[in-house]
Amino acid sequence: MCFMAKNRYQYKPRNLKELLVEMKDTSELMVDLAYSAMIYDDEDIAEEVMHLEENMDMLDYQIKMGAILSTRRIEEAEQLLGVLEVAAASEYIANAAMEISKCVLMDISIPDRLKVALRNANETIVKVRLNEESEMVGQTLGDLELDVETGMWIIAMRRNSEWIYAPNSETRLRQDDVLIARGHDEGVPIFFTKATNKIYTPRKVIDYNDPAEFDRSIDIIVEMKNMCELSVGLAYSALLFNNKDIAHEVQAIEQHLDEMKYEVQDLVLEAAASADEDEDLTDYKSLLIFSSASEKISNAASDIADPVVREIELHPIIALAVRESDEVIIKVEVADCSPIIGKTLKELRLETETGIHVLAIKRENRWIYSVNGRITIQENDVLIARGSRSGEEALIEMCSCPVNI
Repeated sequence: MCFMAKNRYQYKPRNLKELLVEMKDTSELMVDLAYSAMIYDDEDIAEEVMHLEENMDMLDYQIKMGAILSTRRIEEAEQLLGVLEVAAASEYIANAAMEISKCVLMDISIPDRLKVALRNANETIVKVRLNEESEMVGQTLGDLELDVETGMWIIAMRRNSEWIYAPNSETRLRQDDVLIARGHDEGVPIFFTKATNKIYTPRKVIDYNDPAEFDRSIDIIVEMKNMCELSVGLAYSALLFNNKDIAHEVQAIEQHLDEMKYEVQDLVLEAAASADEDEDLTDYKSLLIFSSASEKISNAASDIADPVVREIELHPIIALAVRESDEVIIKVEVADCSPIIGKTLKELRLETETGIHVLAIKRENRWIYSVNGRITIQENDVLIARGSRSGEEALIEMCSCPVNI
């Protein structure tokens, strides 16, 4: 096995922190792209996910070699165990994204109802073409600050026949660019209007007349997507803040997703058993694949949090890598004079106003993980959130006392 890896890849010394950041960012990008490929039936994006998986294999090899060569004492080896666990978990997340993409490449039927339902998940994906009337044309992504202004992130864009993945702040937009963005559903109308100068019209809800078991399976899969994404965010939060309470919550989510996967399997079998002889059952196969992929992502999140649960001393580069990735994890306490006290998260519209998504809230001695718009912010609440650095600054300002000028 080692000889195969040596023949396939050539080791080049690289900073372990940089490798860990790249693996984390790439694996999360792959998941977003995989769902984009599925929702829009785009084989080009699905193919790119497969290419990124090859890059992940190379990064995995590089980080393992780097860890081996940099270890001199037992204490160093123990610290690097956590680094390798996080790297391996990123690889597992990438593999789950690859399974989703294979549904597109292998032409496995994906129910239209599932595609529509996933657009209404906690974090949705939207595809839009910039027209000549768009205020975004000619500006860079850095100038636009879409994450703060709309709560949406540009994860990919197509220019003519070329795809650009993970565009940066220097990327300048042009007319007819096709943008794929990820973010909260409340930001979709704002983003759409900026991109087209038109009013966003939501897709009409269609009655598909599917069996009850089929409908329930789709509802569970959407919930699984939401929960596995939450578990990944919480897992990195547990690492960054070395918080065992959050790490245990990640493990609880993993167990719940295991149960949900088995429930989907039972429902699919019931629906298939009651189907007519001439009924096409290919849709059911994709449901099993998507539920399995979400469960694998939650397993990876549990692996990320595992060093915290086992009280393994974490290498400093883990926290540095989490802080330097595309999306940062934020921890901020609400001051007793903050203007957001007494307001609900729905009223604050943090996702669209700051591009920040609150993962958990610590209130006195208990944690709140089922964060929704009805929750009212109280003084001394500790918010754990994820988002951009500019969004982090906005959130810190909102949680602080107002400055009198």
